[in-house]
Parts: sequence; C-alpha cells; structure tokens
Amino acid sequence: MNEAIAKRNALLGQKVVEALNKRHFEAYYVENKEEALAKALELIPLEHSIGWGGSYSVEEIGLIKALYERGNKMIDRSKAKDREESLDIMRQALLCGTFLMSSNAITENGELFNIDGNANRVAALCFGPKNVLIVAGMNKIVRDMEAAYSRVRNYAAPVNAQRFNLETPCCKTGKCADCLSEQSICSEFVETRMSKPTGRIKVILVGENLGF
Repeated sequence: MNEAIAKRNALLGQKVVEALNKRHFEAYYVENKEEALAKALELIPLEHSIGWGGSYSVEEIGLIKALYERGNKMIDRSKAKDREESLDIMRQALLCGTFLMSSNAITENGELFNIDGNANRVAALCFGPKNVLIVAGMNKIVRDMEAAYSRVRNYAAPVNAQRFNLETPCCKTGKCADCLSEQSICSEFVETRMSKPTGRIKVILVGENLGF
C-alpha cells in the first residue's frame, strides 16, 4: 500500500476506534488482513458457536476457513438443501456465541449503519448472539450518517445486488431506484449509536479496503 495512504488510514482509524470505544463498542485498529485475522481469532472463544451474515470482508481475511480449521461449531447456511432449511439455519444463528459480519458504513463519530434484505444480519447485530464481531476496511468509513446512507444506497447495495444477481433495478442500471422489488436488499435500515451491553459488539477496523 502507498505509504501516504497507510499513514492517513492509521491516523483516521485510531480516531474512529476512540469514537467507537466511547460508544461502548470494543474496537481495535490493525494495519492489514493478516493482523485482522489474528485479532479476530483472539477475540472469539473456541467454545463459541459461530454464525455469520454473508460478509465478503470476513471471507477476505480468511476467518471462516480459520474457524473451521480451529474446530469452532459453525452454523453455516450455505450447507442448506433448500430455502426453508436456509431460513432455519439463519434463525439458529441468532442464538450463536459469536456472530460475524461487516458494517455497510461506520461514521467518524463511531456509529454503525447497515441495510439488510432478510434482516437476519441486522437482527443478530441488535440482539441474540452473545457477541457480534465486525470486520471492516477503511473504505467503510464515512463522515456522518448522511454520508453513510448515501454510500450504502448508491454504492454498497447496487454492488451487492450484482454480487447476488438479483432481479432489482439497481442490478440492471447500477443505480438505486428506491425500488419495492421482492428481491430488494434494502428492506431494513439500522443505525447503531452504541453497544449495549458494553463490549458486546466488537469492531476490528482494518487499514485496507475490504468488501463493498
């Protein structure tokens, strides 16, 4: 990575971590994917069952593979035979030990903003799992909640629609149409201004770009 970008990310990343900690999150800044993986494994107990919300960022650092290899119990909806079984596994994940996800956006003031289609990811964020572990690259950092909303509707959601090849206007045009499609992934909008109880939501902020 360019030295100037790395320095900027470290300076801003530490400020965001401080803001997150003030809001009762347990937040850490690491420089790269390798450090992110090591920190994540340190924060996840071996006895915890693991659920996750289809996060590309979590996959990019190799965390799912590492947890399988370590022997954690994995609540994996990709193993489902059909849609109904997939929904059952998503419900089981709401009672896991640690739920893994990224955040669609994180403000410089330490707030999270997430949009979801099925709501399983934001449901777990809000309540259920003993711990939630968020892995997010510096590309997810925005100035404020207005910028968070804009980032997610105009960039993250259209990209994810492409990723899942959905029948939505944004998948065809690359632009949000504020649609009411049955396949819309913009059903639930959740702003998280603090972690309650303290430390339940843990955030690993990575000094690289991860996810969308």
